[in-house]
Amino acid sequence: MNWCGINNIHKFNNKQYNLIVEVINLNIILQKFGGISLENTNKLFLVCKHIISEIKKGNKVVVVASAQGDTTDDLIKEEKEITECANKREHDVLVSTGEQVAIAKLAMCLESLGYKAKSYLGWQLPIITNSDYSNAKIEEIKIDKILNDLENNYVVIVAGFQGVDKDNNITTLGRGGSDTTAIALASKLKVKECILFKDVDGIYSLDPNKYKNAIKYNKISYDKMLELANNGACVLHNKCIKIAKDNLLKIVVKKAFSDNSIGTIVGG
Repeated sequence: MNWCGINNIHKFNNKQYNLIVEVINLNIILQKFGGISLENTNKLFLVCKHIISEIKKGNKVVVVASAQGDTTDDLIKEEKEITECANKREHDVLVSTGEQVAIAKLAMCLESLGYKAKSYLGWQLPIITNSDYSNAKIEEIKIDKILNDLENNYVVIVAGFQGVDKDNNITTLGRGGSDTTAIALASKLKVKECILFKDVDGIYSLDPNKYKNAIKYNKISYDKMLELANNGACVLHNKCIKIAKDNLLKIVVKKAFSDNSIGTIVGG
């Protein structure tokens, strides 16, 4: 799927064409932060530093955020206290709530520092998916609200891991869901760079926590990254890599709170 339809530009009406031109003319950086990076108030303000540093460079910033810390696991544990066979629709309604808390808090932190910020849940943009609960696939992302906010100098913060189907049911994207949101949205926005902040400082040939001879890649191809993912590497899910490859999206994987981390470039 070509998220922005550039290859089919001759089929677009004027409004759609202008939207593409508008996207290309904006210097957009997309940053994605996982749960560990957001787990408490101190870390939320550290995340703000990453965002503000890009603003000071003259870039527009879109952020995709996961739920804080172990929030999703805690919600699943609470669900199991009620039933071992939860309705799939209600399961997705429950586990999607963690991101709502995280994006609202992050927006508040930025505003307390003097920067305009606005948060969006998946259904508010919307991020439209199929109806495969807990493993939904993104079919379309509406970016009009994001572009309007960026032009008005807002930082836009989008909840990862979730969307909405054609019947307005909340859905979740399964394993690697927030990364999937980030890469799909970055592809649609034609960003300058998509940065995935992790608890590791890049992509390694082997798990560096287990193997001392693990080699860190400064740059890695989509196909090599797919090979690692299919062999059990958990840094990026294979469905994320496939979206990036289809859209020739440059991804940078780096550590969130390390000034020395140059990370690993994936594809591009």
